[in-house]
Amino acid sequence: MATCSHMNAATVRHVTPGARGCEECLKTGDWWVHLRLCRGCGHVGCCDDSPNRHASAHHHQTGHPVIEGYDPPEGWGWCYVDQIEVDLPDQTPQLGPIPRFI
Repeated sequence: MATCSHMNAATVRHVTPGARGCEECLKTGDWWVHLRLCRGCGHVGCCDDSPNRHASAHHHQTGHPVIEGYDPPEGWGWCYVDQIEVDLPDQTPQLGPIPRFI
């Protein structure tokens, strides 16, 4: 896997997931395909294959560059800025069972 300049303690943190599913979809009753965890703040959003693409929207709103595959904890990382897969220093544990929609 590649490395990028965003792989530092300021952008890749130990985070607590904000929800047991896509935070926005849970509020609106919508569905998702896979989940992505922001390693900058712990926001849980849906992937780009989901109708609402909340993880990408979160990146565009906040500038937080690195996400973790989170459904189920997959452990891989992605940098939106550099558009590359990255090695994460650790894997974030789930808060509990995550509901499945697809």
